[in-house]
Amino acid sequence: MVSAPSGSGKTTLVRALLLENLPLSFSISATSREPRGDEVNGVDYHFLSTIEFKNLIKQEAFIEYEEVYPNKFYGSLKTEVERNWKSGKHVIFDIDVIGALNIKKKYPNQTLSIFIIPPSINVLEERLRSRGTDSETALLERIQKANEEIKFSEKFDKSIINDDLEKSKKQIIKVVKDFIDS
Repeated sequence: MVSAPSGSGKTTLVRALLLENLPLSFSISATSREPRGDEVNGVDYHFLSTIEFKNLIKQEAFIEYEEVYPNKFYGSLKTEVERNWKSGKHVIFDIDVIGALNIKKKYPNQTLSIFIIPPSINVLEERLRSRGTDSETALLERIQKANEEIKFSEKFDKSIINDDLEKSKKQIIKVVKDFIDS
């Protein structure tokens, strides 16, 4: 599982892992938020309405879910995880901090949790602003949440400071290879 505050480079690093010749399969998360930029339903996320998401919660369709922002849910569908396990591959999650810790709690010996740390909150804010996908209110909400999420980094198996993207890619690939080979 790879987790980090929004804008830390988590998705970029997960994509780098998936380009490696490793037995990994990506678990597409579900969310009740609207797509940003060029995100595609069923590829980047399973985009659901808040009502659809809440109905799936009632049906116990998630191995984990979290209301990350008010009425903005994220979760890992059991069907996604089962699909990936059936392929005989390790499941890789690009997941929020609480969701990652919940999965780690359920599967402590089968999971590797990696936390991506931004070089600083100022750099994180610059990255989020450069996306141009959030309102000022949403941006400030993300920065505040990032400050809280960073406090959880010590609960993860490994942490990587993403201050140099190429170096961070090499680090995450090594950490995952070592886990798979162990």
